[in-house]
Amino acid sequence: QVPLVESGGGLVQAGASLRLSCFVSVRNFSSYSMGWFRQAPGKEREFVSAITWGGATTLYADSVKGRFAISRDNAKNTVDLQMNALKAEDTAVYYCAASRLVLSLQSRRNYEYWGQGTQVTVSS
Repeated sequence: QVPLVESGGGLVQAGASLRLSCFVSVRNFSSYSMGWFRQAPGKEREFVSAITWGGATTLYADSVKGRFAISRDNAKNTVDLQMNALKAEDTAVYYCAASRLVLSLQSRRNYEYWGQGTQVTVSS
């Protein structure tokens, strides 16, 4: 089991920014690709963003491209998601996940470990 703990969620107004952080308690954090997913009420969990183990490749869902930025610090075992220009439709529980793969990171089936999630609520 690989513990992942998300933080940074909250209630903000549309147009505001939030920064989510995920701490991964594992010795070989740099060997994992990391992803962020979100799940709104009544909807399936969907891909938001991912970053490969060295940070060379980043991926984004079309709905967040240009507004969100993913980054990681392998020395601190953290992966962050900077969310700007938030919209009401970004409201969801955001989950951090870890994968040993470097391909097909948009698929939640390719992630082995998941955090408990952090709530992001954007009021319009």
